[in-house]
Amino acid sequence: MRNWLNAPASETQITHGQRLWLYVLAGIIMILLVAPTVIVIPMSFSASQYLEFPPREWSTRWYDHYFASAEWMSATWTSLTVGTLTMLVATPLGVMAAYGLHVSNFRYAQFIFITLITPMMVPIVLIGIGVFYVYVQLRLVNTILGITLAHSILAIPLVVIVVGAALKTYDMNQERVARSLGATRLYAFLAITLPQIRFSVITAALLAFITSFDEVVIAMFISGGDNSTLTRSMFNALRDQIDPTIASISTIMVLVSTTLLVASQIFGKDKGK
Repeated sequence: MRNWLNAPASETQITHGQRLWLYVLAGIIMILLVAPTVIVIPMSFSASQYLEFPPREWSTRWYDHYFASAEWMSATWTSLTVGTLTMLVATPLGVMAAYGLHVSNFRYAQFIFITLITPMMVPIVLIGIGVFYVYVQLRLVNTILGITLAHSILAIPLVVIVVGAALKTYDMNQERVARSLGATRLYAFLAITLPQIRFSVITAALLAFITSFDEVVIAMFISGGDNSTLTRSMFNALRDQIDPTIASISTIMVLVSTTLLVASQIFGKDKGK
């Protein structure tokens, strides 16, 4: 332990002992961030009629209720459908935008980049109000298409940032060589560039899916009826009554999100060897 504390933590010869306070602070922050999520998991296995921690009795009754409920299953299917469609829309558009900004010498490329990531800076409730007003005119409220387009607005900035960061570490000379040998820009990108940044593209695609799957504010404005998303249904259930089914759904959502991110890490590393 003493040797570890005296070992350098960086190239500046700062030791782990000198950074011990930073490790403790990071640990406390991690606990505060993770604790609410961890608490939900045992609550989902409670036999109580109300949300209870720690559970006095253990049961899977709320998981049974969730899977047996036609309403919850319909909302889940809507969220999965919209999440998948959002991923399929946002990923190629975001990749194209990131690539175009990276290779462009356009004077206002930075301004375009800022414009693309504006949905990350604007309060999401304002986006929800604006989208709702436009959708009323276009009759897209409570439609799968409308929810997908709205969620894509939120997901594209993430794709642009993740893929753009990958392109900054990529040697574009490889693509230029392919083009000098007669390959078109599209073929050179698909055959040379894309395989080398695929891990970032996969990560961006999963982030796009998770962004849509977890989004609730815009869904409150533009989803409902047969096309109500899972998060909207959860919010309504929590507002109208304390339904412990929410804890079981939250646990499933955490497991799905975590599994997707871990799978992307494993897949990317295996392919990158």
